[in-house]
Amino acid sequence: MTDAPRAEPRPPRNAAAPESPRPTSEARAAERGERRSIQSIEVGGTLLQALVAHGVPMMLKDLARAADMPAAKAHPYLVSFGRLGLVEQDPLTGRYGLGPFALQMGLTALHGLDPLKAAMPEVARLADDIELNVAIAVWGNLGPTIVHIEECNKQIHVNMRPGTVMTPLLLSATGRVFAAFLPSRIVTPLLRDELAQLDAPEAGPLRLSREAAETVLAEVREHRLARALGNPIPGINAFSAPVFNVGGKLALAITAMGPVGTFETAWEGAAARRVCACAEAITYRLGGQVEVRDRGERVPLD
Repeated sequence: MTDAPRAEPRPPRNAAAPESPRPTSEARAAERGERRSIQSIEVGGTLLQALVAHGVPMMLKDLARAADMPAAKAHPYLVSFGRLGLVEQDPLTGRYGLGPFALQMGLTALHGLDPLKAAMPEVARLADDIELNVAIAVWGNLGPTIVHIEECNKQIHVNMRPGTVMTPLLLSATGRVFAAFLPSRIVTPLLRDELAQLDAPEAGPLRLSREAAETVLAEVREHRLARALGNPIPGINAFSAPVFNVGGKLALAITAMGPVGTFETAWEGAAARRVCACAEAITYRLGGQVEVRDRGERVPLD
């Protein structure tokens, strides 16, 4: 008597799917082709970057040179960009400039910009990098107002919270940034009122003359960075740097704070450089320019 045929066992419901076959040489070639097409976009994009960097229409040879490519290679890219409206050529001069679609893209990006949102990830990286607490301040109805504090992984006690108004302007690093880079029509009345109180014997150790105040603000503009040693919070030093928007206006300030004993106070020290670099990274994300060192006006304090 022969055994009855047995049914093949079914695979369990959660059995792993069989491995996908390895990509063929044709598939790998197609993938490489896709990478080449992406690379070509990046190559062509250098022409757009050159136009943005120069800010004025350019001749083909000059534009190609700025993008580090032969003119014969640059021309087809410009033809395609022209069809998309990213560039346009002046029929009289032959110069290439950014086109109407580039303007529409820029305006759309600007409308979606939130300076605080742009600053948050950069500030978080800075706090971890320099191991100091970092605050973000904006100009409010009562003056520079802290809107966010990013704490580092160390226990640093700073008597400050969101909503704190950093006044007097001349006594804190954050306030000095706003005093140095806001339009003089906004800050001059405030500074005159402050100096009426600070430039007096009863101000005690916080006394500050008009000449000293002008020197402080000139120093802030020179370094594009403000420094406060033990003010307004005793035992706490601070560096504060300005962030500018696409219109060149002060959007916010970022301020790194730490204990006097461990805080590096040199203008060219690592902490100062990293605070400046963070502010410039946020400025870049907001469409502002980072290469101009002095954006402020001399504030007449007399």
